[in-house]
Amino acid sequence: MKKIISLILPMLLICGCGSARSAESENVPTVVTAEPSSAAPISETAITTELPPEPATAPPSAAEKVLSEMNLHEKICQMFIVEPEKFSPEAAFTIVGDNFQSGFSEYPVGGFVFFAKNIQTSEQTASMLADIQDIALKSGAGVFLAVDEEGGCVTRVQSQLGTESVYSMRYYGDLNDREQAFSVGKTIGDYLAQYGFNVDFAPVADVNISWRNELGSRIFSSDPHITAEMSAAVSEGLQSKGVCSTLKHFPGLGAGSGNTHYGSVYIERTYEELLETEFTAFRGGIASGCDLVMVGHQITSASGDDLPGDLSSEVVGEWLRNTLGFDGIAITDSHSMGAIANVYDSGEAAVRAVEAGIDIILMPHDLPTAVQGLTDAVKSGEITEERIDESVFRILEKKSELGLL
Repeated sequence: MKKIISLILPMLLICGCGSARSAESENVPTVVTAEPSSAAPISETAITTELPPEPATAPPSAAEKVLSEMNLHEKICQMFIVEPEKFSPEAAFTIVGDNFQSGFSEYPVGGFVFFAKNIQTSEQTASMLADIQDIALKSGAGVFLAVDEEGGCVTRVQSQLGTESVYSMRYYGDLNDREQAFSVGKTIGDYLAQYGFNVDFAPVADVNISWRNELGSRIFSSDPHITAEMSAAVSEGLQSKGVCSTLKHFPGLGAGSGNTHYGSVYIERTYEELLETEFTAFRGGIASGCDLVMVGHQITSASGDDLPGDLSSEVVGEWLRNTLGFDGIAITDSHSMGAIANVYDSGEAAVRAVEAGIDIILMPHDLPTAVQGLTDAVKSGEITEERIDESVFRILEKKSELGLL
């Protein structure tokens, strides 16, 4: 009997009819059968995966909000900086009166520019600027309060109020000391900010190419690299005190021999010359983050259109925006100067400037005509309202940074 069992047992093991241990030894997978569940079946909705919620839309910025609340007239008016005398019968505006308030209500411009005649005493200046800003802020957007304060021979505030003086820019260009240049900007910015100014039409970034140019000692150097460094440093010094800097007079007056205050000035320059010299100088301040660039009225031969720079899409759109990559506020030189006022109607000049890519028109000869010219251009489709919005948004963004919204 034992012999029979010994013969049968190996056969059972070989046939796999034995225990689970035989399956493990042969690496044969075992199948486990689940017991039927008494739980209710899972519904389709229970196993559906929900998509994550869409990200919340960011709330509009202060600039976007103010822009959305403006009508066309208000937006167009933001694109002008004018003398306060436009809203006052006095030859020299020094105090805010009823005429100013009604004038600003009718034409809520983006800013005002002041000269020596507007500045009498420290108290009067601070009060005048504060009163203007208070009136503007009630409209929803404060204003740029600008002045030409370069140092040297061009000072509106220092010459009137006896603040700390600085030398001409040629002096600092000769020193070629970046820290000194920064200190100059900081000094000017400090006393401007104390009175309430928030924009300085400085520094000059032109290169001294021709001894016959109209700027003289206002220019740092004949070396574009020195001009780039010094103008960038002054710009940074101004901005460190909360005062917007303005490089001028793009694409450069240094090679000229006339004066755009009195009439047209033609400058013979090739594009290659501009790239090597004038553009090199302006790149310094642009790379350092200057707030504004002032485009001059000179006609530069390389543009090929015989137009003043601030009316030329080649100069503003191609050279300033594309070649140099400037995305800040582009402003014209004064449109009351002979190079513009003697040649163009105020409305035509404003339209041409905006078509070229300008954001702010400085001192139009006739404000109502200039505003109407832009209004008519938008209504006729010559300029789109989106183009107006582009400039006004730039302006409002900068005002937001300055706490003016």
